[in-house]
Amino acid sequence: MPKIFEYFGFIFYFYSNEHEPIHVHVIHSGKESIFDLIMMNGVLVEIHVREKKGSEPLSEKDKHTAKEFIQKYQKNIIDKWVRFFVLKQAVRSTNIKKKL
Repeated sequence: MPKIFEYFGFIFYFYSNEHEPIHVHVIHSGKESIFDLIMMNGVLVEIHVREKKGSEPLSEKDKHTAKEFIQKYQKNIIDKWVRFFVLKQAVRSTNIKKKL
């Protein structure tokens, strides 16, 4: 379960046995939601939010913050997805200390 980003209490990570579409799990304050990155011709066109079974979902405010983060760092998220799942390489977590 590689952690890919930390951002002011938000943890963004992949499960090690993931599937497409590219998506990222986000935990904040003990709550968790899943964000699918919907791509068309290599461009992010939408972010779908799903709930993780057995977990309380993020608040609407936290979902909004996570979506903003994902939009800003989408290239990094996709690069880490490809490195981890396609190239089978380790990925490092990045701690973002600058507000969006």
